[in-house]
Amino acid sequence: MPFPPLVEPVAALSDAERARTARHVILAGLGDLGQRRIAAAHVAVIGAGGLGSPVVLALAAAGVGTLTVVDDDVVELSNLQRQVLHRRQDAGTSKADSAVRAAAALSDTVVVPVRERLTAANAAGLLAGADLVIDGSDLFETREAVAAAAEELGIPLVWGTVQEFDAQVTVFWSRPPAGAAPVVLADLYPPGSVGAVPSCADVGVLGALCLQVGSLLALEAIKLVAGIGEPLLGRVLVIDALRARQTEVPLRATDAAASAAPARTAAAAPAPAGRHPITAVGPSALADTLVIDVREAHEVATGMIPGARHVPLGELLANPGAVEGPVVIVCQTAVRSRYAAEALRAAGVEASILAGGMEAWTASKATA
Repeated sequence: MPFPPLVEPVAALSDAERARTARHVILAGLGDLGQRRIAAAHVAVIGAGGLGSPVVLALAAAGVGTLTVVDDDVVELSNLQRQVLHRRQDAGTSKADSAVRAAAALSDTVVVPVRERLTAANAAGLLAGADLVIDGSDLFETREAVAAAAEELGIPLVWGTVQEFDAQVTVFWSRPPAGAAPVVLADLYPPGSVGAVPSCADVGVLGALCLQVGSLLALEAIKLVAGIGEPLLGRVLVIDALRARQTEVPLRATDAAASAAPARTAAAAPAPAGRHPITAVGPSALADTLVIDVREAHEVATGMIPGARHVPLGELLANPGAVEGPVVIVCQTAVRSRYAAEALRAAGVEASILAGGMEAWTASKATA
C-alpha cells in the first residue's frame, strides 16, 4: 500500500529547477507536489561505491535537496568498472568528495561529504536529521550499525546488496505508518547468524548489476519521500541477473528481532504466530535430510555435497511450494540459502540452512 509522504514540500521550485525536472513535474502521480517533496528531502547514503554511486547520481538528478554521503575510502582504478561516480583522474582522492563533484554537475543538490567510517558509536549522530537512509556499504558490521541507528531514529532504511550475479533489495522500517508491520534487518539476519561474507574483491561483481540495484534503491527512496507506489517493506526483491529473473520473498517480523531490539514495543511489532528464526545446522545434521543446493550451475560444477539436489535459487523461489520438507538449504556462504529458506517456510515447507554454506562444509571436510 502507498505510505504517507515522508516530508513536507518546499514552497515552490525555482524556474530553473522546474525546467530541469519538467519530466517529473508532468508525471501523473508525482507532479509538482511530489517534485517539491523531493526537493525538501534529506537522504543519507552510506557508501559511495558500487551501489552508492548510482544512488547519488539518480537522487541528485531527481533533485533531492540534501544528500549526506558517508564514505572514508579513496577511489581506486579497480572501482571504476562499477562505481560510476568516479573518473580515472579521481584515483587516490576521497570518494565522498567525488560525490560532491559529480552531483554538482547535475543539479543544485547539496551534498554533505562525511569522510569517516561509520561505526556503531557514531552512526546515530551521522544519520540524525535525515529523512531516510540508503545503505550501499560492503561490510556487514557497517550494515548492522546503520540498521541499528535507523531503527533507533525510526527512519526508513532502503537496503540492497550485490554479489557476483545476484542481488537483493528491500526496505526496513522500525516505526512505519499505521497499518504497516515493522520489519528490521534482524528479521532477515538474526544477530549472530551471519559469518564471514566474501567481498566483491574476493568473488567479483557484475558492474551493470550494481547500476540496476542502485537505481532500484533510489526509486524506493523517491517513492517513500513522495508518498507514491508501494515500497518494498516486508518484501525482499531477489535478482538473478544471469537468468533475468526478479522474485519477491515475503519478510515478516520475527521473535529473534524483537528480542534483539528492546526499543520496539510488543504492540508496535507483534510477531506472527508460529514464526521463528531460520535454523542454521552443521554438517553433521545433513546425513538423514534432503539437501538442496541453490547455487548456480557454474558454482555446483566445482563440487556438491554428496546426495544433494541442485535447484537454482531463482527456480526455487518461482515455486517454493513444489519442495517437500524437511530440507536443508545450502549455498556458497549461507546468504542466498536464507532467502530460499524464508520462501519455503512462507509456503509451509520445513527448511533450515547449512551454517557457513559450502565454504564451511569444505573446511570441515579438510580438517576431518
